[in-house]
Amino acid sequence: MPSPNLPTDEPAPGSTPRPVSARQEPRAEEAAAVIAELSEVQRHDVAVVLGSGWRPAVDRLLGGAEAGVRIPMSELPGFVPPTAEGHAGTVVSATVGRRRVLVMLGRTHAYEGHGLSHVVHPVRAACAAGAGTVVLTNAAGGLRADMSVGQPVLISDHLNLTGRSPLVGPRFVDLTDAYDPALRALCRDVDPTLAEGVYACMPGPHYETPAEIRMLRTLGADLVGMSTVHETIAARAAGARVLGVSMVTNAAAGITGEPLDHEEVLAAGAAAAGRMGGLLRDVVSAL
Repeated sequence: MPSPNLPTDEPAPGSTPRPVSARQEPRAEEAAAVIAELSEVQRHDVAVVLGSGWRPAVDRLLGGAEAGVRIPMSELPGFVPPTAEGHAGTVVSATVGRRRVLVMLGRTHAYEGHGLSHVVHPVRAACAAGAGTVVLTNAAGGLRADMSVGQPVLISDHLNLTGRSPLVGPRFVDLTDAYDPALRALCRDVDPTLAEGVYACMPGPHYETPAEIRMLRTLGADLVGMSTVHETIAARAAGARVLGVSMVTNAAAGITGEPLDHEEVLAAGAAAAGRMGGLLRDVVSAL
């Protein structure tokens, strides 16, 4: 039974699950209204979620460390500031090219003890603020021998191995093209060297075992991490297009024989910050 002190996505025993629109989206509208008030921007076009190791890329993306209006997540209704190392817990409203962009510096993970409604709330709030395109980034372990540390990989599809969904009720959201093919093509126009891969989401917070990595490779995964898929489902349910970009920060467990370390993830992000931030800037500018 869930602790009464922790939020949960499960309905009370004997109750009828209510659709997301009835249970959760009003809170997203409330957060969107506060974002509009504090940023003095009534409508944003694009949302970018920066995952583990991506924080150093924000300066290149936005054109400077002080660019944009910065709002602590703690000031936004329904937001739960992340606790994982490398996640700042700040929302930035800025202009990139012709687009008004909301940048989430960090995300909340389900393994931090929160219900999925809290995990996907920033994406729902961004969609309520007008974002029709959501760019989700993450740090991932690479399962292929041709993947190198610091390499960006476009997510072509995902495996949700958490056994959970952020949706409640009969939503039946089509995920055939969960990661928008046209957005991936745009990325390859910007950088023709970009590879694509299938992202597998595991619950975490521990890293995978070598046996689990062998299983994931058999299932067709190329990348593995602990985020992104629930946000993708929520964004698609809201009608937004999704672009997913993983940064390979390490070879997955058992491939090299070396132990895995979160500091390695952050170091890889810092080393690749210029390339990652430049890629995001060029893609958003081309939208």
